[in-house]
Amino acid sequence: MIRTLAFEKYRSLADVTVDLHPLTVVTGANGSGKSTLYRGMRLMTDIIRDGALTSLAWEGGMRNALHAGRRRTGPVALRLGVAVDELNYAIELGLPQLSPFPLDPEVKVETLWHGTHPRPSTILAQRRNQAVSLRSDTGSLDVSGWRPRIEESMIATLTDPTVSPELYALREQARSWQFYDALRVDLHAPARQPSPATFSPCLTPDGGNFAAALATVLRVGDTEALHTAVSRAFPQATVTVEEDDRGYAYLRWSTGLTRALDASEISDGTLRFLMLAVILLSPRPPKFLVLNEPEGSIHPSLLPAIADLILVGSRSTQILVVSHATALVDALGDDAHHIHLSHNGHDTHIEGQDRFSGTSWVWPTRA
Repeated sequence: MIRTLAFEKYRSLADVTVDLHPLTVVTGANGSGKSTLYRGMRLMTDIIRDGALTSLAWEGGMRNALHAGRRRTGPVALRLGVAVDELNYAIELGLPQLSPFPLDPEVKVETLWHGTHPRPSTILAQRRNQAVSLRSDTGSLDVSGWRPRIEESMIATLTDPTVSPELYALREQARSWQFYDALRVDLHAPARQPSPATFSPCLTPDGGNFAAALATVLRVGDTEALHTAVSRAFPQATVTVEEDDRGYAYLRWSTGLTRALDASEISDGTLRFLMLAVILLSPRPPKFLVLNEPEGSIHPSLLPAIADLILVGSRSTQILVVSHATALVDALGDDAHHIHLSHNGHDTHIEGQDRFSGTSWVWPTRA
C-alpha cells in the first residue's frame, strides 16, 4: 500500500506530504491545488514506471514545474517522494545544465531506502548525479558500474532484479497503478464502440475496451454489485452485453422501451456511470487506483450510487479520489480519510496539518 506522497517545490506544492489510507478523498475549492497534486502523482508514477522524465516536458519543462514562489537562495530543484509498504523513494530534479534538451530536467539525487528514515544503514540504492551506489550482498553500499543518463532516473537503467531487486520491485508495483482522468463520453468516444469480447479486467484509459471490460465484470466479476448499482441509479434499467458472430461485444441498455439501446445512444452521464462501475468492480483490480473528478457529467442524484461503488472497490484495492463534488465527498463519509486542500495565495496546504502534525516523511540529505 502507498503510505505517503511527498512534494517539495513542485508548482504550488512548496512543502506538502500526504498520508494515504485504503480509501482517501482529496477535496478543496477551485485553485486549491487538487489538479497539481494529481499531476504530481502522475509524474512520480511515470518516473518509477519508465525511468524517463519526458512527461515533465508536457508541463512546459522544468522551469514551469518549479514552485513559482521559491526563494532565490539554495538549490533550484524540486523533489518528489513516495513510501510504498516498507520502501521509500525520493528523487530531486534540477534545471538542465548539460542536457541538449532544454525541457528535460537533470536528476541530481535519487534514494531508495527501507524504513522511515534514510540513514546510511537503511539506504538500498542511491544516485548522485550519474554515480550510483547499491547495497551489496555483504551489506556494504558499493559504487555500481551502471551510469544512467543525466535526464533519466536510475530506474530506467537498473532493470535487473538480480542487481537491485528493491528497485525492480518498486517499478513492478507502480506498473499496476491505474489513473483515470476525464473519461471520454463524447459522441466519438472509443467507449461507444464495440470491442473484441476478450477477458479484460482493466478498463483502458481511453475506454476503448469498455464493452469487453463490462462483459468481464458481468461474467467473472461482482455481477450482483453491478446490478445493484445500476438498479439504484436507474430503477427501470438493466445492462447486458451481447456478442455478434465476429466475436465483438456490444452493450445493451434496457429501460422498458421497445428495444434496447447500444453504447452510441445512451447519455453521457449514463456511460460515465457504467465506466466507473467497470473500473471499481474489476475482478483483477490494480494495487492503487486514482479517480480524478469522477463526478464529471454525472447528475448529483447519482453521486451516492457512485460513492457506494467506490466503497465496494476499496475493499479490494487502495483508492484515491480527487473531487470537488460535495455530495460525493459527503456520501463517502467516515469510510474515507478526508484531505482538504487550501491555497493562501502562495502555497497549497492541507487544512489542519502543519509541519509538526503532519506525516513522518523525512527527505534524504543532499550532501
